[in-house]
Amino acid sequence: MDGYAGEKIGYGATYGAAAPSGAGAAVSPGTAGAVTSSVAASASTAPQEDVWTIKRCLEWSEGYLGRHGEERPRLAAEWLLCAAVHKKRIELYVDFNQPMTMEERSVVREGLRRRVAGEPLQYITGETAFRQLDIICEPGVLIPRPETELLCEFVLDYIDRTVLHRDAEEERCARAALPWNAEVERLRAAQEAARAAESAPSAAGSEAGELPGQDDEAGALPAPEPRTARVFEVGCGTGCISLSLAAERPGRVTCVATDVEPRAISLAERNRERAGIAADAVEVREGDLVRPMRPEERETFDVLVSNPPYIPSGVMATLPREVSAFEPHLALDGGADGLDVFRRLLDAAPDVLRQGGLFACELFEDATEPAAELCRQAGMADVRVASDLTGRPRFVLAQLP
Repeated sequence: MDGYAGEKIGYGATYGAAAPSGAGAAVSPGTAGAVTSSVAASASTAPQEDVWTIKRCLEWSEGYLGRHGEERPRLAAEWLLCAAVHKKRIELYVDFNQPMTMEERSVVREGLRRRVAGEPLQYITGETAFRQLDIICEPGVLIPRPETELLCEFVLDYIDRTVLHRDAEEERCARAALPWNAEVERLRAAQEAARAAESAPSAAGSEAGELPGQDDEAGALPAPEPRTARVFEVGCGTGCISLSLAAERPGRVTCVATDVEPRAISLAERNRERAGIAADAVEVREGDLVRPMRPEERETFDVLVSNPPYIPSGVMATLPREVSAFEPHLALDGGADGLDVFRRLLDAAPDVLRQGGLFACELFEDATEPAAELCRQAGMADVRVASDLTGRPRFVLAQLP
């Protein structure tokens, strides 16, 4: 078999036994039994085809990747085998003793070669998991990150409370059981506590000025009717953000997702089809930032969300080769301070959002506080910075006053 970096990838059939001497010679009746016995003995000792089960291939691939510097060789080997045999990870272990076909082994060999060369697993296998969806991944389009899953959660939290007016029980049932829910709850509690503190003096004044016998319930306004939330996403890439929002709030969220890269537009449309989401639920448009927005759509969106290019130019050279050599720099490089695209989005926000609409961006950790200050200077309200699951500041959230 072909070798990589001087090491042979050794799964395949073993051949090469010499033919028995005298093969093809005439056999006399008196020696037929002896010859038959000799042939049977030879057959019993002849080399057999080497059987490679899922278990054997997984363990060999894990060792091979580990010897070539893979940080998590078992997981990487699982990904490669899942792609080759078209099974989920748990199914690999259920079918440990299943023999692999030559075609499947060939897929694993090619995957090992590409992985040892540094190519991201998501490009090799052609997909990745994002929240509740399986997302197709291809070179030329940024690979979705776990941090961005939390950005979706912040957007859904805002939509549930402000647009759909879900009560706590409805929201709990609708929300997927995901590891960052606690972080969202912590941020929400802090936000509500701050609002309560701000409104306490005015509330006390109102109470002191109430007329005797005034009925609070009689004067209460009815809860607004729930409606469909409208989301505008810039730089959609694979489409993972908009597709997740629409999939997790079916019939209640519609999105317009834009990207300047034609390959991203094509991939987002294919991911939409794969997820079974209608084109009118997530409309994908090609163009720069908010330019694809139609004139009649101005100031009608509840959310402007983006995971823009945000790596400072000076940091680009320090990125792992797996990122810098394979992922598109157009989707990574955010300019000198990482905020070039963010500034343009902030300028566009008043044209996109309705009053009270949410502006939500994922950013480089050292750029979040400067970005928050830019929001305050632009007159945005309720500006806050939220952390990712590692505790690093990662998101800037603000509302149009």
